Amino acid sequence: MIRFLLDDDLVTIDPVDPTGTVLDLLRYRLGRTGTKEGCAEGDCGACTVLLGTLEDGAVAWRAVNACILFLPMLDGKALLTVESLCRDGMLHPVQQAMADDHGSQCGFCTPGFVMSLYGRSIGACGTRGTAVADVIGGNLCRCTGYGPILAAGEALAIAPRDDAETARRLADIQRTTAIRYADPLTGGERRAYVPQTADDLAALLLEHPDAGIVAGATDVGLWVTKQHRVLETLIFIADIADLRTIVEDGSGLTIGAGVRYAEAHEALARLHPDLGELVRRIAGLQVRNAGTIGGNIANGSPIGDMPPALIALGATVTLRRGDTRRTLKLEDFFIRYGRQDRQPGDFVESVHVPRPAPDALIRIVKVSKRFDSDISAVCGAFALTIADGTVTDARIAFGGMAGVPARASGCEAALIGQPWSAASVEAAAAALAEDYQPLSDLRGSADYRRLVAANLLRRLWAEWEAPAEPVSVLACG
Repeated sequence: MIRFLLDDDLVTIDPVDPTGTVLDLLRYRLGRTGTKEGCAEGDCGACTVLLGTLEDGAVAWRAVNACILFLPMLDGKALLTVESLCRDGMLHPVQQAMADDHGSQCGFCTPGFVMSLYGRSIGACGTRGTAVADVIGGNLCRCTGYGPILAAGEALAIAPRDDAETARRLADIQRTTAIRYADPLTGGERRAYVPQTADDLAALLLEHPDAGIVAGATDVGLWVTKQHRVLETLIFIADIADLRTIVEDGSGLTIGAGVRYAEAHEALARLHPDLGELVRRIAGLQVRNAGTIGGNIANGSPIGDMPPALIALGATVTLRRGDTRRTLKLEDFFIRYGRQDRQPGDFVESVHVPRPAPDALIRIVKVSKRFDSDISAVCGAFALTIADGTVTDARIAFGGMAGVPARASGCEAALIGQPWSAASVEAAAAALAEDYQPLSDLRGSADYRRLVAANLLRRLWAEWEAPAEPVSVLACG
């Protein structure tokens, strides 16, 4: 069984379908119909709820998408829905602000916006010091034009909740819960394990090497909601504390495989501002509050935004199988589409990102059809060393240009040892045509992608040559 707090009530679910969604639980079993299904893939934010986890004796809240949140991910946590806010017939200040500023028209998306803005009003994960527009970047509205919603968000005071009683009750649940599983959750054809340590995970994967690993479910969730796959054996890793560490030192940044994007954002931004900006544009806040950097690497998507940047910075990935670990260059982890250098029983344990040299020229650019919450057509990352006007080292990687995130070896070779000049840049841009044979799809044709990749290199040169004159993204095709 799983147990969690819904407002002030303890909810027990037994038996548990490991791939049942929190959205379906709320709407069809608990009667919480304010939480809406708009897309069933974590894009629109209509199903936004707040999930609270006990961390260091306090409750840490984060907005997440209920449509791709699996039931085992609720265990031992607190849950808030839009119905949680209105008490004794009185609107919550967030709801009142939305009404006062005419932030709702058809009303379908409104509960999700309310929950995202409520998260900001209590300082939930990823919202502190964050503009309202970024907080609601994962919520879509087809009616208002967003102006009234932004106004409502700006009008709200920010103050933490008093969660002392919630923290006490969560501590009681965690002391008494039976979910320190040696035995799996089972539901129909499905079973799931929820290990509490990396050692437990390593042992489970030796016993069940074909099990699917679920961290944030931002990808696996769609296998269920969109592809209707039957996932027979799953292992949930989001609550493994020793995979959720960030070590920041002189050598760089070591990020555990269970660290969510929102949790790593500030550390990545300190490593280089372009990394912080890239994370800001990865999906919406709800997805960044669930999805992990390790999961993004492990699933090997050719359009994942973080791997090209990490490859350009010389990142390494550590894999573990049982008690054995091996570390390899991140670019060597990706073999071909759908295939990574991961043997049965292996799992991604951490990724290490070296600290860039102070004089390195770093540029990371995401090109997509819309600015917020969109998948890249092309993501380019450049790390160059220039000494006395000559390129002495170059690491360039792209996503969206091949079946895997990959380095542009021909482009790099055309630059290294050459003057950092317009002529060298043009020669390197031409070499990109030999480095990649991109596909045409809904996000862009092969010709478009080749042009964009070359233009991003040209843009890097233009910004270097005239740093006081910003270069428009539109000028890059």
